[in-house]
Amino acid sequence: MVFGILFNILGIIIFLFLFWKKLKEDYISAQIFSSAFFIIAGIVVFYLISKLYLPSWWFWFSLLGFLIGFVISTLKFGLRIYETLEASFISILPWISFLYLNDSIKNTSWISLLAFAFTLGIVFLYIFLNSKYKNFSWYKSGRVGFAGLTSMGIYFLIRGLIAIFFPFVVSFVVDYEPILSGSLAFSFFLLVFNLSRKSQ
Repeated sequence: MVFGILFNILGIIIFLFLFWKKLKEDYISAQIFSSAFFIIAGIVVFYLISKLYLPSWWFWFSLLGFLIGFVISTLKFGLRIYETLEASFISILPWISFLYLNDSIKNTSWISLLAFAFTLGIVFLYIFLNSKYKNFSWYKSGRVGFAGLTSMGIYFLIRGLIAIFFPFVVSFVVDYEPILSGSLAFSFFLLVFNLSRKSQ
C-alpha cells in the first residue's frame, strides 16, 4: 500500500516534469500544467470507475480517461495534436513502469518486473528515435510525432504479442488484450504513415 502510494506520487511528479519539459518551448506553463491536470484527472476518474465495476479493465479505463483528458486539453488550449500526444505518451511511461514495479514487489512477480523493464525500454527507444528520425530518408515530412507514435505502436504491438503467451500480466484483460492492443498498434502505425506523407 505504502509503496503503491509512493510510486504513484513519483510517477505523477515525473509525468508533470517531462510533460512540461517537452512542451515548454511552445506553450506557457499555465497551459501545460492545466493540460496535465485534465489528463491526470481523466486517468484517476476512469481508474476509480473501473475499480468499482470492471477491476480487470483498469488499464484500458485509465487509457480512456487519458485520451479524454488529452482531447479536452488540446481543444481548450489549442495544442498541436501530434506534439502533445507524443509528450503525453513519453511522460506517462515512467508512471506506468512504476505500477509494474510496485506489483512485482507486492506479489513477487517476475512477469511484472519484466513489464517494468520493457516499459522503460520503450522510453529509451523513444529517445533513440527522437534523435534520429529526421535522418530517415523515407520519412520525408520530418514532422514532430514520429518518435512518439512509433514508440506507441511498438509498445502496444509487443503488449498484444505478450498477451497471447502470458495473458495474466497485471494490466492485461484476458481474451481481449491481443485484439485491443493490436488494434491500437495498427492505429498508431497508420498515423505514422499518414504523418510521413504530410509536408512539414
